[in-house]
Amino acid sequence: MPSIQLGNNLGLAPPRAKPSLQPMAPSSSSIADLPAENLINQGDQGDQSELQPQGEIQTEFSFELPIGYVDAMGQSHRRGMMRLARTVDEIAPMSDPRVQANPAYATVIILSQVILSLGTLPDVSPVVIENMFAGDLNYLQNFYLKINRLEE
Repeated sequence: MPSIQLGNNLGLAPPRAKPSLQPMAPSSSSIADLPAENLINQGDQGDQSELQPQGEIQTEFSFELPIGYVDAMGQSHRRGMMRLARTVDEIAPMSDPRVQANPAYATVIILSQVILSLGTLPDVSPVVIENMFAGDLNYLQNFYLKINRLEE
């Protein structure tokens, strides 16, 4: 059984893409540097002063895309909610034929699993992620790294 090498933006095997298509390295800021409006405490959405209130673990984070996803009707969707990733979110895509053919596709699948909402879209599928602007995809990859504390 081949081993999984950790290393790309979402903690998976390095993508096999042209260097010009690689996202920029995440900034050196920490999760504490996220604006307060991006931090929503699960169960207590009114108190945004602390990342982890006594005994609670924050599992959902709001975000706003810099450009916005434009759907088939021409409507832009910018605000969304992302949850923390679980181990299975990073492992399950590895058996997907699309990831086996192109390891970079794991990013698409993982983001579609952890994004709970985006604007008024009924669902955030891999097709939605595939059709995002590169700047928004880069933003989501960096946001994923911050909230899951995977930055170096």
